[in-house]
Amino acid sequence: MKIVVVGGTGLIGGRLVENLREAGHEVIAASPSNGINSVTGEGLAEAFAGADIVYDIPNSPSWADADVLEFFQKSTGNIVAEAKKAGVKHHIVLSIVGVDRTPDIGYMRAKVAQEELAKSGGVPFTIVRATQFFEFIPALVAGGTEDGVATLSPVLMQPIAAADVSAALAKVANREPKNDTVELAGPEAIRLSELGGRLLRSRGDDTPVVADEAAGYYGGKVDDTSLTPGHDPAITEHFSGSLTFDEWLAAQFWE
Repeated sequence: MKIVVVGGTGLIGGRLVENLREAGHEVIAASPSNGINSVTGEGLAEAFAGADIVYDIPNSPSWADADVLEFFQKSTGNIVAEAKKAGVKHHIVLSIVGVDRTPDIGYMRAKVAQEELAKSGGVPFTIVRATQFFEFIPALVAGGTEDGVATLSPVLMQPIAAADVSAALAKVANREPKNDTVELAGPEAIRLSELGGRLLRSRGDDTPVVADEAAGYYGGKVDDTSLTPGHDPAITEHFSGSLTFDEWLAAQFWE
């Protein structure tokens, strides 16, 4: 099959492209660096010509509320329009577990808008909602560290390795469009404050970690159902990654 991965040079997209090519597919890794820009629409029509599947996984360069909403509205709006013209058979969108349970977080609101565009665009689709990636935990710890103390929410998470996300997305290419949403999560649920402690210890860093519910998550209020899968009765299909957080930590080489 001919497959276009929009966002095909990023953390998830790069591995996804490799996985799909190893499976024998013709794959275009679409990004502004090779003249294919989903926000402006540049190069999309040419890339989508004859494509069977389009993956929609680019990320906004800015996480400011207005910027990220504009990014996903323009990007997915253009992707859907050109995919429909080209007769693409399957539009696969990477989203986030809990986007509709965290309305006070601007990035999550933008992803909800993206999902709605995919649902209403007239192209058969599957939305894959994944939990937070292990690779994001260092940034969360750094963002919560001040005056030698890491203050993190004790919110329950079920994070997943980026490699497991890419592998799961590749498998969706072999499925018929679900015209619905599936959830993808890591193999174990762990509190964010505990994740932070494990990360720091793996680095030999003795920075103390304080669990504080007031710390929130990207400026929003969260509880133990906000970021974990299985809380939406309308989503009946769930997938799990295999790599644990401790296994992932053991494979890292910290500077």
